[in-house]
Formats: sequence, C-alpha cells, structure tokens
Amino acid sequence: MIPQPRGRVLGGSSAINFAAIVYPTKQNFAAWTALGNTGWSADEMAPYFQKFHTFYPASPETRKELSLDSYMDPQSQGTNGPLAVTIRDSSGPFGKAWLETFQNLGLNDTNDPISGEKLGSFTPPSSINPNGNTRSYAASAYFNSKISSRPNLELMTETYVEKVLLTTENGSVTAKGLQVHSKDGTIFELQANEIILSAGALQSPQILELSGIGSKEVLESNGIPVIVESPGVGENFQDHSFAAISFEVADGQISGDVMRDPQIVTALLNQYKESRQGPMGGSPMNSGYVPLIDKQGPMGFQAVQQLVDSNISPDPTWKSIPKARERGLRAQQQLLRDQLLNPKESACQLTLMSTQMHYNPGSTTMAQALAKTDPRNMVSILVCLNHPVSRGVVHIRGPNPNTPPLIDPRYLSHTVDLEILARGVQFLDKLVTTEPLCSLLKPSSRLPNVSDLSDLEVAKEVVRQRLFTTFHPSSTCSMMPQNLGGVVDDKMRVYGVQNLRVVDASIFPMMTQGNIQASVYAVAERAADIIKSDWEIDASE
Repeated sequence: MIPQPRGRVLGGSSAINFAAIVYPTKQNFAAWTALGNTGWSADEMAPYFQKFHTFYPASPETRKELSLDSYMDPQSQGTNGPLAVTIRDSSGPFGKAWLETFQNLGLNDTNDPISGEKLGSFTPPSSINPNGNTRSYAASAYFNSKISSRPNLELMTETYVEKVLLTTENGSVTAKGLQVHSKDGTIFELQANEIILSAGALQSPQILELSGIGSKEVLESNGIPVIVESPGVGENFQDHSFAAISFEVADGQISGDVMRDPQIVTALLNQYKESRQGPMGGSPMNSGYVPLIDKQGPMGFQAVQQLVDSNISPDPTWKSIPKARERGLRAQQQLLRDQLLNPKESACQLTLMSTQMHYNPGSTTMAQALAKTDPRNMVSILVCLNHPVSRGVVHIRGPNPNTPPLIDPRYLSHTVDLEILARGVQFLDKLVTTEPLCSLLKPSSRLPNVSDLSDLEVAKEVVRQRLFTTFHPSSTCSMMPQNLGGVVDDKMRVYGVQNLRVVDASIFPMMTQGNIQASVYAVAERAADIIKSDWEIDASE
C-alpha cells in the first residue's frame, strides 16, 4: 500500500506539498489540444504560468553557486502574481556538484524551464515567501484580507460537501446546490446558480459518483441511483511514481540525516524561530530532466523506437470497457509514444534529496519512507516517471460520503513504465561515478545493497521493491470529448449537467511532467478567465 495524504486545511494540499515549482513542456499541452481541448495550447497557457506567481530572485551568492544565470531569466518569471516564489540559499556543495555533473555528462541545455523546453539539471524555485521564509500556498496567496472582505464570499472551514444536488426537468439535469456536512454534524443544503467543484483528483470523482454522476456499473453496485451516466468518472487516474536509491555521503560531508539527532533538530527549529533562517525555512531541490536513458546514458533513436514499439500496444482488456474510453486510451497512447520518441522531451525527472529513503513493498507510510534508520549519513536520488502509460481508478466504496474512495493507481501496470524506470535506475551508476558528484559520495555504499545495476532484471526488481509516489494524482475527471471518455468539456463543464464544473487536477486529460503544483495554479487561473467570460464578467476583476 502506498499512501495518498491530502491537505485537510484551508488551501488544501498546497499547504503540505514539497513546494517545488516545476513547469510542463509545450508538448504536454499539444497533447491536451490533440485530445480535443480548444484554448489549452502551450501559447495560450504560457501567460497563466506567469500570472499565478511573483518571482523573487535568489541572492547573488546562490545565483553563482547554482549557475542560475546560465539558464534562468528573471524577466521570464511572474512579476505580479499572488503566490510568492523564490530559490532559497543553503544548497551546499551538492547543488553545485549536481549541475556540474550533468554538464560533464553532456546533458545540460541552457533553456529556462518556464519556456516549456528543458533538458538537464536545474534548481526549481519553491513556493516560499522570502519575507520571513514562510510557505506560500493557496490560502496565504489567494485568501488575503481584500478577498476575505468581499460581501459575496463566505468561507466555511471544517465543512465538507457530501454531494451535488441535481434536478431533472424535461430530460435536462441541472445542478441546483450542494448537500453539506458542517463541523457540528449538521447536514444542510446550499443553493447556487453554478457549482464549481475543486475537491482534487481523489475526491472530485467521489463527489460526482455520490451525486449520481458516473459509470452505471459503479453507481448501481454502490446503491447510488444513476442520474447522469458518465463512464469516465474516476477513470484515467495518473500519477508520477518513482524509485530511489540512497548513497552514503563522503567523509566530511553532511546530509539531512544529521537530523536524527534531537539536539540538532531543536537547534535548527530555534534558529528558524529566532531569525527565520536555516534549512527549516526551506532548502533548494536539485532536479534534472533526461530523455530515455539507460546505463550508458541517453539512448539512441533506434533503441528508443524499439523499446516503444515493443511495449506500447493496445491492451487486450480494453475489449471489456466502453468504446469511448477505449478510443481515449488509444489516443493517449499514441501521444505518449510521440513524447517518448521526441529526444527533446524528458522521460524522467531525476531529483536529489538530502536524506535516506526506505520502502516496504507491502506498505510504506511517509514516516517510514523518510525514517533515518540506517546509521550512515545518506542522500537519495529519485528517478521519477514523467509520462506514465499506466492508468488507475478512483471509485466510491458505498453510499456513505465518510467512506474514503477506493484508490487503485495501478502503478507499473503497463510494461513500458517499468522498462523506463528500470533503465533510469541503471543510469544512476553512471551519474554517481561522474565528477564532481562522485567525490561527495561513497557510490558503492548504498540502499538497497545492490552493487551492480547493469543487469536490467536486477534494476527492474529494484524498481518494484522501491516504488513510491510523488503525490501528484490527476486526470480522474478528464477534460476530453465524450467520445473519448471525457467527463468535462474544454470549459470544464460536466457533461450531461447544467451549471456544474470541475476545476482541479482531476481535469488533466494527460498529466504534465514533474511536480504539478504550477500546472494546477495555471489551470485554475485559466479556468477563472473562462468562467468570467461565460458570465460576462470583466477579466480584470
């Protein structure tokens, strides 16, 4: 079992995420438009990736240490958005070595990640407000004093939606309101002219199904009357999975594992309380985009084509699913094939974490994954799958809204995902034996204790045993035409229901690369303009 924690606070999971601001590629949005979504091209989305944030440049020392000026243009970043974004100090020698190692392997380009075309190493900004080094997230960014004083806005905390209230008249279904459960246990109804559902990729489909919108088979088996049959609800689940290997740091180097000492933790907490400085105020994350790679490095085109052609093909089980969903899956697979064959598109994101990581194939909690149970001081390198071909599901388990949904991500259910991750894990041997990163590590002292990853079957077993999630669930109410199994149209309106939209990561038809926080904010900003236009409201308001 792999956990999927959610942020049950104002601001949702943006209050508990890793804070990384990572940008998608142009081809990600080309795929969205190819799936029938007008208005969602890379050029149309580009302004929204600037609109949601204000970028605060790093200090001159950090800019030099991380070579930020070699690929990051401050003028291309957001200048007047609500979310504060910056690159913190305290990278240490590993950040500099990470970039130079990629450079020595010939993997770096000079493109700014926000441009939508990037390969090689980079340091993503973090959603941190440099004024006090506090987390900047949806609540602090968007629910300010000006917004909270609006007379037409009422915020209800510790309150959750049980279902959307639907009425049927002359064969037309309309959303009229919500059934809500308050913190004191009271269940009441709210009426509205339009409902905008933003419960996330795990709970938006749950609410739709509890309301009678979904697959006839799912609804009837859970005792829910079918009001609108929509087979795509809860389907097409996508997430970025990863496998990680931990390496002992060289003598004289330190890692986050020093925080196994309570005295050090107390000292760092006191430092942050007193001065808002130190690692408790956030530390840079070092990442790198790579195309399809193996133990030798980037794979040649013929090898990539052979890997893709031999592994991406229609699934025989599709014969048992609705034709629309089958067409949607076929269309997605073709687009995924095109992405993998593009040498400028990244197949994996490599990320350097400053602590050891542990996994149990049966069940791993967050606390267990980050426990410092090994006495060595270690860092971990994550190999994350950017464009998963595997598709999972999220469905209700009965009519009770208090029952969490069934989440079956079906990681690695498609063979090509395992093939890509295993080859990415093989590449780590080359990465950690290349200078200058090599000098900061003891490359042979690692978790798991696998000395040689050159055998692909060994690498595959490591992936199976060390698989985990980056907590980027998406696509369970996909924005696609109905004849492809979509749940919402390109204005995020739920098919078959008037006055009901979904605006969150569940509408992604195909997930974007890397950490999806930036994509979620940009989609929300785009959605706001679409909704204003539909209601004939000035977009500047």
